[in-house]
Amino acid sequence: MHLSEGVLHLSTLLIGNGIALAGVAIGLRQLNEKRLALTALFAATFFVASTIHIPIGIGSVHLILNGMAGLFLGWAVFPAFLIALLLQLLFFSFGGIAVLGVNLCIMALPAVAAHYVFRPYLGQIKTAGKIRQWLIGIGVGVIGVGGAGLLAALILWLDNGKGYYDLIALLWLSHLPVFVVDCLISVGVIITLQKMYPSAFKTVVTE
Repeated sequence: MHLSEGVLHLSTLLIGNGIALAGVAIGLRQLNEKRLALTALFAATFFVASTIHIPIGIGSVHLILNGMAGLFLGWAVFPAFLIALLLQLLFFSFGGIAVLGVNLCIMALPAVAAHYVFRPYLGQIKTAGKIRQWLIGIGVGVIGVGGAGLLAALILWLDNGKGYYDLIALLWLSHLPVFVVDCLISVGVIITLQKMYPSAFKTVVTE
C-alpha cells in the first residue's frame, strides 16, 4: 500500500514525517536485546511480503502482515518497518524519500493498534481453543490491512478531497484479496508459534 512520490502536498508530507519520527523514537526506546531477533524477523518478513507488489493507480497492492508484526513488536514496528521501507526504496524504487514518513505511518500505526487491542489475550493463548486463535489471527489481519487502507484513504482525502475518490475506491477494491490472505497467514503464524515457540507470546505479555 505504498503511496507514490509526487502525489501528496508538502504540508501532508511534513505532518507524516513528523509523526513517523516520533513513532521511530518511541519504538527505539522500547526495543531491547531480548526482542532484537524477533524484530529482525518481522522486519524481514514485512520486507519480503511487500516486495511482491502490483502497482494500482497512485499506490500498490501487496501483502502487508503489519498487524501480525505489530502484535508482537508494538511501537518497535516503526524502526523495523523503516528499515524495510528504506531497503525497498533503495533496491526497488518503491515509494520515495519524500513520502517515506507517510508510508511508514500507513503501515505502522495500524500495527500498533493491533498490538494494544489483542495483547491482553496473548497470555491465554496456550489454553485458548482454536476458535479464539482464529479470531485473534483474523482480527490482527483486519486491523492491520483495514487500518492501513483507512489511513491511506484518509490521507488522500484530506490531501485532495474529491479528486482522489476514484483512486481510493480502486485501492480498497484491489486490497480485498489481501484481507483474506493476510488473515489466513496471521492465523497460521499464531497457531504455529503457539506449538513451536510459545515463549514469543510471553515476551509480548510481560513487556
